[in-house]
Amino acid sequence: MTQGAGQGPVEATAGGWSPMGTAPAGYEPTRADARLAPAPVAGDHEAHEAYPPEYTPTQRDLPVITAPEARPGPLYVVGDVHGYIDELRDALYATGLIDAEGHWSAGTARLWFLGDFTDRGPDGIGVIELVMQLSAEAAAAGGYAKALMGNHELLLLGAHRFGDTPVNSVGGTASFLAAWRLNGGQTTDMERLQDHHIAWMSRLDAATVADGHLLLHSDTTAYLDYGTTIDAMNDAVTGVLQRGDADECWELFRKFTKRFAFRDDGGPEAARELLATYGGRRVVHGHSPIPYLLGEVGGDHTADGEERAVPVVEGPHVYADDLAVAMDGGVTMDGKLLVAQLPLLP
Repeated sequence: MTQGAGQGPVEATAGGWSPMGTAPAGYEPTRADARLAPAPVAGDHEAHEAYPPEYTPTQRDLPVITAPEARPGPLYVVGDVHGYIDELRDALYATGLIDAEGHWSAGTARLWFLGDFTDRGPDGIGVIELVMQLSAEAAAAGGYAKALMGNHELLLLGAHRFGDTPVNSVGGTASFLAAWRLNGGQTTDMERLQDHHIAWMSRLDAATVADGHLLLHSDTTAYLDYGTTIDAMNDAVTGVLQRGDADECWELFRKFTKRFAFRDDGGPEAARELLATYGGRRVVHGHSPIPYLLGEVGGDHTADGEERAVPVVEGPHVYADDLAVAMDGGVTMDGKLLVAQLPLLP
């Protein structure tokens, strides 16, 4: 049995030695022995003989020297992907976040995906697998790549779990599977969906704060219905998915599908309410395509009967008195898949 320094004698072991006796012939002191041995007592001849002549007690009050913490790398966000994996790779490569082979190449950079990985586009499962791959590679390099829950993750999870089970909808009886099909659900995504994809999606947070930016998927204040702190809200969303009640999950999906909370006259005040509750100085969201925020599109017509032109998306859209940033470039409507570094320069 041994005891730490200052806690009593160290017992001898077979072939060893005890600080209460003398060292065997040929013994060379080590740092470990010095740490285990008690300090010599002044005037105690036996205790002095227990230590080799080279022994020097360690001063306890020396400062502990540690390596300085690495400064976090730049912060990036990605808007809605919706299965457009080639466009995602191109955008990440153009920003220097991945290399030509599709692997993380940004060192300590930090990357947040704002949700909606599946539906409408050709390879939603491929997008999920790429995000999972980058998450592991970025962590190994000292950075991170993380993701938030989008309403289409809730939709795919619900369609897989509940299928045609009727749920209480504002418009009458509905089902997750029917809603998934109506909102661009891809049969190939459902066929390729595996347990580890489901587990990964089910654990995604709904919102986070990074460098003064409140990151979330949907431009809605419905998040406030689930908690008055960001941790409580994220826990509540995870709890809904864990309980697995179809109607409760449908209500969560319905609320996270709301949009345009920051677009109109009351937009700045809505943004301030979210920021005051969850923290941050600016809301950064996906969900609502920038063309819809800039004007009425999607089959609408002007007063003289001409179809409205779709606004060209050049980059993120800052609005609501500079309190909100929209990141859905409308890749599903011939727009742009956006990757941007934060903070945005004025």
